[in-house]
Amino acid sequence: MIKRICKAAVIAGLVFGLGNTANAAQAVSLDELLQQVKQGRVKDAAENQKRIQEFQQARGRQQQLLKDMQAEQARQEQLSQQLETTFEANDAQIIDLERALQERLGELKELFGVLQQAAGDARGNFDTSVTQIQFPDRGEWLTEFAQKMGSTTRMPTLEEIERIWFELQREMTESARVIRLNTSVVNAKGEEELRDVVRVGLFNVVSDGKYLEYVPETGRLVELQRQPQGRYTSRAADLADASSSPNAFAIDPTRGQLLALLVQSPSLMERIAQGKIVGYVIIALGIVGLAIAIWRLLALSATSAKVNYQAKHLDKAGNNPLGRVVKIALDNPAVDVEGLELKLGEAILKETPKFNSMLPFLKIISVVAPLLGLLGTVTGMIITFQAITLYGAGDPKLMAGGISTALVTTVLGLVVAIPTVFLHTLVQSRAKRLTQILQEEAAGMLSERAERMT
Repeated sequence: MIKRICKAAVIAGLVFGLGNTANAAQAVSLDELLQQVKQGRVKDAAENQKRIQEFQQARGRQQQLLKDMQAEQARQEQLSQQLETTFEANDAQIIDLERALQERLGELKELFGVLQQAAGDARGNFDTSVTQIQFPDRGEWLTEFAQKMGSTTRMPTLEEIERIWFELQREMTESARVIRLNTSVVNAKGEEELRDVVRVGLFNVVSDGKYLEYVPETGRLVELQRQPQGRYTSRAADLADASSSPNAFAIDPTRGQLLALLVQSPSLMERIAQGKIVGYVIIALGIVGLAIAIWRLLALSATSAKVNYQAKHLDKAGNNPLGRVVKIALDNPAVDVEGLELKLGEAILKETPKFNSMLPFLKIISVVAPLLGLLGTVTGMIITFQAITLYGAGDPKLMAGGISTALVTTVLGLVVAIPTVFLHTLVQSRAKRLTQILQEEAAGMLSERAERMT
């Protein structure tokens, strides 16, 4: 029984929160344990009462804080209502003022719009102009001005309008000037260096006899990797060395577009290279034919001079075709007319092949050259059709190689054939003329022999 009471007391002490476990451990009797339980209950009750009082006080403060926040909320709502009313009034006033501003601007609004457009167009023209290397700051100012003019409340000042007029007028003035200046140039090797350049209006810039192009993205002058033909670069060099006196110079009014096309056009050697093997064979034949024709013309001219001299001195045989024919007549004074005619005809037949030497080869070249050109044309068209089969006909550049081969070989064949035909005819006529002289002189000698015999 006592044990049960002790257990109950311990449980009660735990339930009521006996905090002083050391004293409970020191209790040696039930009375002392009961006394400690009572003291613990009293102490717990006092602590609970204190907590309740603190909670009630805090609840009162929270209610006061709630009332204060509600009052502040009401004040802020009232202030918001006042600000909203003020905002609406100001918004209405702004609308009225803007309407009044638009009415007062009138035609000036259109003028300002045109001014903004002019500033944007001028910026675009200035960015691609070669004068940008001298006046690089104007583009940034025009951009800022155009952006400011985009606002409906922004009105340009008189100074800004005058500056736009000044920039446009300066650009027009610079278009008629040829000036020399020292600036940075990117050469053909990609290296940047300082050079003396000559700017010709808004059209071209040259340096050291070479054309330069202005790159707007980098703001630098770049030497063209490939220069136009020599007649243009020679004039550019003359312009760089010229003084104030007039100097002939080719300008590009499109500000680089025509120059770019001119640079891209292939040179004579590049066009010939497009003919490939067939083109080189045709050129080789043309060179051989030209050499043969020149050789035969020189030889026939020399022979013609000797024959003409011999024709004036028939009494003495020389070392030339007519002299050899005359020698036969002189060596056979007693031969009758028929016999002399046969001997002279034989001598003339021996001399004639010498006159016509290499003429058949010239004729062959004049016939073969256009045939080779036709062969190159067919070959080029085959390459073109193969490109069309593989890649389609959408990109003309894929077919350009075959078409170039086809056209170039045709042109080369005609270029070789036409002069060769002309030279063949010229050489042949010279040879016929010499043969005719021999025949005429032989006929004269026969007639003279016939007269003597009668």
